[in-house]
Amino acid sequence: MRRAGKWVWNLVSKNLGWKLLSVAMAVVLWALVASEPELSTFATVQLAYRNLPDDLEIASEPVPSIVLELRGSSAVLRGMTDGGVHPAVVLEMSSVLPGERTFTIGDGNVKLSRGVRLVRTIPSQVRFVFERRLMRQIPVMVRFNGEGSHGYDIASQRVDPPQLTVPASHVARITGALTDPVDVSNVVGSSEFRSNAYVSDPYVRFQSSPQVTVTVTMRKQ
Repeated sequence: MRRAGKWVWNLVSKNLGWKLLSVAMAVVLWALVASEPELSTFATVQLAYRNLPDDLEIASEPVPSIVLELRGSSAVLRGMTDGGVHPAVVLEMSSVLPGERTFTIGDGNVKLSRGVRLVRTIPSQVRFVFERRLMRQIPVMVRFNGEGSHGYDIASQRVDPPQLTVPASHVARITGALTDPVDVSNVVGSSEFRSNAYVSDPYVRFQSSPQVTVTVTMRKQ
């Protein structure tokens, strides 16, 4: 028993001065941090999401950013701009279904540095509209420049491809896609051009590349 007690005492008393100094420094550091004034600030972050099902589209207007009101010590808040962890809002969308879905923004989907607290978010909720992806064939309408200027008219034209992938609610609004102007002012016989097709609806995109091939056959007037 005495031997065990002596061993414990030796363990404690060895380098006792350094140990006491370390404890004192830790206490001073804690006191400095604890005495720092608590501040509040605002941070604007981009809204991110993950795990959206492959067969769904976001059909509502995008939410560009979220404003977070944050609180913490001045040192911790300063660290966010000095290479620390930047605040982030990440929404989990793995369980969403077609229709409207409201997400409440709070501690569960806001990522913050240690020591930073979330006071509120502006807005506090965001709503999305989800729709199933739908493929539809639409006509690609070619715009021509110079037709007839050299004594030749267009006898026939062929465009490939005409497929678009669009959210369901936008299908009815689309009557066709327009190409960039194709200049046929010097074409005699048949010729092939590459042109980009364009649809004004921002929610519509081509299933593949927007570039189409236009084959034109001219005939003399």
